[in-house]
Amino acid sequence: MFTILYTFIPACGKIKKSELQDRRQITEVMEKESRKEPYKIIIEGGTGQIEEKKSVFIANTTPVQTEEEAIAYIETMKKKYWDARHNCYAYILGDKAQVVRFSDDGEPSGTAGKPILEVLLGMEVRNVMIVVTRYFGGTLLGTGGLVRAYTQAAKAGMENSRIATMIYGVCLHITTDYNGIGKIQYILGMRNITIEEPSYTDVVSLKVKVPYEAQESIRKEITEATAGKARIEQAESLYFIQE
Repeated sequence: MFTILYTFIPACGKIKKSELQDRRQITEVMEKESRKEPYKIIIEGGTGQIEEKKSVFIANTTPVQTEEEAIAYIETMKKKYWDARHNCYAYILGDKAQVVRFSDDGEPSGTAGKPILEVLLGMEVRNVMIVVTRYFGGTLLGTGGLVRAYTQAAKAGMENSRIATMIYGVCLHITTDYNGIGKIQYILGMRNITIEEPSYTDVVSLKVKVPYEAQESIRKEITEATAGKARIEQAESLYFIQE
């Protein structure tokens, strides 16, 4: 069971239609995650900026692994943009989106943090946060204008970030003789699989991470190519970055 921390859902009382839609969106994300589908992470943060009626919106993104890291980053942005009126944010932690947080930081409810979060949910990115800083330009944007501006700023920040895809797979340890290593390298190279930690002694040992659905066919190809001389052992199942 996964715990979703979502600040806009009330603990009691009548649930609004929009809140039911939010819950449904999170449920759909969780169902996809339970099927071990690919998801994205941010491996290098970026900055994006837009202007709307002289109000400037600056989005900064960063990878985060814990709430402590997220909170520290928020404080860093507040110090950096100390003269700004608002520093709104959203972040998602965990490969299955176990923690989801956002804040409007003084903007009208639902006009800032939630739109930022929806950008992350729509991109299916995990372990990431966005802080959007607003410098007020003197003209009120209205609810719709704020939602559009924060959404566009968040997208601009993500567009300038480095994003990678995490896929579910297995780690295989392969041991072979020197006659078989060339054939194995060819098979793995054709699939763009990176060889890790090669060791050359009286035999050749190496480690590879392969997509879960491809492991059986890879085992079969290596076994046939080496006439059964290669030993293949599965070490663990895991998510890894797809090169």
